[in-house]
Amino acid sequence: MTTTDHPARVAGLASQAAVIARDKQAWVALFAEDGIVEDPIGPSGFDPEGKGHRGRGAVAAFWDKAIAKTDSIEFLFGDSFACGKEIAFTGTIRSKLGGHQIDADGVFTYKVDDAGKIVALRAFWEVDRAMATAKPIS
Repeated sequence: MTTTDHPARVAGLASQAAVIARDKQAWVALFAEDGIVEDPIGPSGFDPEGKGHRGRGAVAAFWDKAIAKTDSIEFLFGDSFACGKEIAFTGTIRSKLGGHQIDADGVFTYKVDDAGKIVALRAFWEVDRAMATAKPIS
């Protein structure tokens, strides 16, 4: 296996491509039936209890709450590290919404099952830090 065909890297890049393309159906289909999204990890406006969004229905609902409300999302990742059935991407997710740009710096991980389906997407980023980057798009 090369670094480019690592199953978690393939799934992570496919996830990012589906988000960029605004393709909810393709994104949800990348997840295992009981896959979970924790973005960000812990309690947030997207997940007040901090338990994550488990199962394809909950993953689709997360899309509606978080991704669909943006005008666009870019993945500005500098590096990634694949180990076992997981990968960690480091860098920035840039969201544009309502005439503003917000950058969330962090570590973004994907874990896959034997079929290459995402069983866990976990995002380590700080809401307050990201909100402090908000600026009008010129």
